[in-house]
Amino acid sequence: MCAYRYKPIDVQGIRTRSIHKREAKVHIQDFAKTYEKGRGVSGLLRSFPEILAGREFRKLIIALRQAREKGRAIIWGLGGHVVKCGLGAVLVDLMERGFVTMFALNGSAAIHDFEVALAGSTSEEVERELLDGDFGMSEETGEWMNQAIRAGTDAGIGIGEALGLYMNEHADRFPHSRFSLLKNSYSAGIPVTVHVAIGTDTIHNHPDASGSALGQGSLQDFRLLTSVLRDLHGGGVYLNCGSAVVLPEVFLKAFSLLRNLGHPLEDFTTANLDFLQHYRPTQNVLRRPVLKSGQGIALTGHHELMLPLLAAVLIESST
Repeated sequence: MCAYRYKPIDVQGIRTRSIHKREAKVHIQDFAKTYEKGRGVSGLLRSFPEILAGREFRKLIIALRQAREKGRAIIWGLGGHVVKCGLGAVLVDLMERGFVTMFALNGSAAIHDFEVALAGSTSEEVERELLDGDFGMSEETGEWMNQAIRAGTDAGIGIGEALGLYMNEHADRFPHSRFSLLKNSYSAGIPVTVHVAIGTDTIHNHPDASGSALGQGSLQDFRLLTSVLRDLHGGGVYLNCGSAVVLPEVFLKAFSLLRNLGHPLEDFTTANLDFLQHYRPTQNVLRRPVLKSGQGIALTGHHELMLPLLAAVLIESST
């Protein structure tokens, strides 16, 4: 005997319908195809299902190819993780193939890039170094980067260009510069901007750090990025890779500034590639800027896998 005043609901009167009359989101023609040996990267792409990330990955490839064909901007926003995972050479190669109009870096990405070119290594054991107060105290990194930034401010240029110029003028100090976005972009005339928040980067601890130089250089780069963003209109692509806060905020403010100045900025693609989809990239990159037109693409995965795969497909599918 049931002790409750409620009894299990009687389901005898439910309404049913044929599965053949039901709309479905998944169909077998969209399923993954078996990869065949010897088909290469193009065959791998064709094996992906036309479902969720498989479909979104294809959409990004198409957008990047069309942007290059139409001469619209392809702007890569990069956090430090992308550089310290060893992807500099992959991105330099894409730049040389015409898939990069600009790189926008946060402060940590610039530091890792600078250190790789200088020492062939980067990324400290933070927990161990922090115990003795040695974290972020590399002499050459702090001294040379701050010198370059201050000299750049005096010359009226932004941080990205200043670092590239410094590396070019002191090439003997950077024996591994073939891996450097800063150096190779400068040599190719491709803009690099660096966007910093005071106190977030290890070089701000150095006695040569200048708040006025860092601020002025970053402001110069913000305005340069905003200028290049105009060429997203009508088919460009903006990719945010590995920056959860700084670059999504910078991108949204630059977007707003362009709209305020009366520049059209519609019908473009934004993408966020990261191993987590955070709030700011989702709102400030994928949703708000493309509310009126365009598309936002979220691809979740590790940069050290996703970006080489993306690059390989672009290379194989382009002439």
